Amino acid sequence: MAVRHCRSGEISCLGSIDDAATRTVALARTSAFEAIHLVVRAGQSIPSHHVAGSITLYCIAGHVRFEGASPPELWAGDWLYLDPGAAHAVEAVVDSSLLLTILFDESGDRHATPARVAR
Repeated sequence: MAVRHCRSGEISCLGSIDDAATRTVALARTSAFEAIHLVVRAGQSIPSHHVAGSITLYCIAGHVRFEGASPPELWAGDWLYLDPGAAHAVEAVVDSSLLLTILFDESGDRHATPARVAR
């Protein structure tokens, strides 16, 4: 089943981390990038993985710890860049909301997908 993404000009409400109904959602995807609203609840983790493209993570709300990334923690308002192929794992200290952007280059894997959140 294909994942639905926003169309050009379409508004998507990301929801508040305080709302239990707020979930991870794919926002947009082109041949150049993919944007995902990543929601990781307290105690949940994303096992170590890597993505072929460069990634950026902006912590909208919450607090997460990283394995294999520096800085090792992100708090609300922090932004992180990781080189293509950089292995990393994420664990939510508290309910957390992040904006994940994957940038695909000419040699990058345009079919990369984010890892599933472990419970």
